[in-house]
Parts: sequence; C-alpha cells; structure tokens
Amino acid sequence: MNKILVYFLVVLLWAVPVFAADEGPMETLQPVLTELTGILLDKNLKGDVHRQERRAKIMQEVQKGFDFREMSKRVLGRTWRSISPQQRDDFTKLMTSLLENVYIGKFEAYEEHAEKYGVRYIGELVKGRRAQVTTEVAGGDKDLPVHYIMQRKDGAWKVYDINIEGMSLIRNYQEQFKSILRTEKYDGLVATIKKKIAELEGN
Repeated sequence: MNKILVYFLVVLLWAVPVFAADEGPMETLQPVLTELTGILLDKNLKGDVHRQERRAKIMQEVQKGFDFREMSKRVLGRTWRSISPQQRDDFTKLMTSLLENVYIGKFEAYEEHAEKYGVRYIGELVKGRRAQVTTEVAGGDKDLPVHYIMQRKDGAWKVYDINIEGMSLIRNYQEQFKSILRTEKYDGLVATIKKKIAELEGN
C-alpha cells in the first residue's frame, strides 16, 4: 500500500488530464501538465495558510479528468447495484473526499520535488470506448511505467483507474473494502470511510 501511495503522488502531479471531446486519449493527457505543476510550484499558494485554496485548485483540475463515479462503482462491485441512486451519489462524494485527503494531502508534502520529475508518453491502445495510455515517469531511481485506464463517456475521455507496476488503484480499494462489506455490510463501510476521512482532516 505504501508503494502505490507514493507512486500515485508522482503520477497525479505529472499526468492528470483535462479532457476535450474531439481529442484522443493520449492527447487529452498532456495539456494540464503545465496547469497542475504551476499550481504546485506557485509561491503564492505554498504553506499551510494557502492550503484550502491550493487544494481547491488541485481538485478542480483533477475532477476534470478523473471519473470518480466510475471509480466508486468499480470499487463497490456488486454492492453498487444493490444501493439506491441517492446512496450512489453519496458514496461517490465520499470516495472523492477520501481520495482527496489520502492522496492530495501526501502529494502536497512532495511539492519541493516537483521540478525533479518528467513524463514521457509511450503509446495508447484504444478498443471502442476503452483505452489505455502508457506513460513513463522519469527522475527517480528508475523510469516508472504508468498505465492510465480510461473510458469515453458523454463524448469525453476520462481516467477511472491507474496501474503502476501491476498495482491497480481500483483493485487496491476493492481488496480493502471487500472484507468490511462482508462483515459490516454497506453501512459499516460508509462509517469506516467517514471515520478515516475525519482522522485525515484532523491531521
């Protein structure tokens, strides 16, 4: 878990996309690089005093490119089909908040390393409404292959999973939530996530 957390921070910094309807999946991964790194490196947004403003700007960009509802649906699996539309909306908001607090919080701690990393776009594989865009993050001990799993919905390509060295963000949460759903059901999972978010926000 620690490994995928650290890798995701680097990935999030360099390759969260802004999606345009008339662009292919690889093209849509590139334009926001300057925007996100600009936010992270902006001296006027550094420090705890600007934390709320900085996070808002980061999440604004992230939400343009990531389909949190699709992520939530896949994380819950069969349970998603058994809950109400309102519960689906609520769970999507909950997952968005969890991901923000887990990843964005740690991501901010690495801002002094922002200029160290770079990304190369290796290729894309498109099958109908699904696509995988392969990139390579350079600047660490070794080049790191990162695969973005995307789908085209409502005329736009959006990321719903990231695979790093065989580790899937979605699969990681599926495994964590599976045992909770088995023993404590959906309500227990929601309570557990809310407790975790409260702990993270308290730090």
